[in-house]
Amino acid sequence: MYLDQKVIWITGASSGIGEALALELAKFPVKLVLSARRKDELERVALLTGLSSKDLFVLPMDMLDISSMSQKVEDVIQRFGYIDIVIQNAGVSQRSMVKDTVFQVYRDLMEINFFSIVALTQAVLPHFTQRQRGHFVAISSVAGKIGTPLRGGYGATKHAVIAFFDSLRAEVFPDNIDVTVICPGYIKTQISFNALSGDGSKHNQMDANQAKGMLPDECARQIVRAIITKKSEVYIGGWYEVMGVYLKRFFPNFVYKTLRLKKS
Repeated sequence: MYLDQKVIWITGASSGIGEALALELAKFPVKLVLSARRKDELERVALLTGLSSKDLFVLPMDMLDISSMSQKVEDVIQRFGYIDIVIQNAGVSQRSMVKDTVFQVYRDLMEINFFSIVALTQAVLPHFTQRQRGHFVAISSVAGKIGTPLRGGYGATKHAVIAFFDSLRAEVFPDNIDVTVICPGYIKTQISFNALSGDGSKHNQMDANQAKGMLPDECARQIVRAIITKKSEVYIGGWYEVMGVYLKRFFPNFVYKTLRLKKS
């Protein structure tokens, strides 16, 4: 099997989709590296996986600490000898209109959702190139395909992730390196609680669509299937948001009109 004895590094592994991925991947004969800022939450997830300590590495990591990335890569290699798959899941969402959003929020969104991903990719890439194998998995969003109200900055960062990995996929093909981009729609996680408001504070609310979204464990199952089959790009979620991607491709004006806000 493709995942047999693979060393898989998950960022943003302390909650939500990242946690669900850790639990789903632990069903396979793999070695997991779990990274996020909160060590206590990582250890909680590590315990839930049921993996033995020899197959598990809790590696606390702040994705905004770009200067530490090369050392983190070395830490994983020293622990397991190599890296096979990197799942870049860390990120933050947004809930604010453009007119109400301070500029710093856009910088913050781009730093965590795009630049940190580019930095970790560049840190891992020499190892993959040397081994002539590897698999980058980037968690983008349907919002990277369809710009919606209240997510101007978030959608822009996720669109950037898709474009970056499209280019990378073409460049690393000769080195036998795979690239999979995952675009989830509404998944029932805490993402809306942690989303940035216009002033940079947390949104601290569960959105109605988020509350009705796909469960994280089902999302994780579909992501793992996409990894095993080496899909290039996958849309995951309810029919409404996934169908929206295809509607925008063929009937863009219909989608634009549907998304318009109306003055009260």
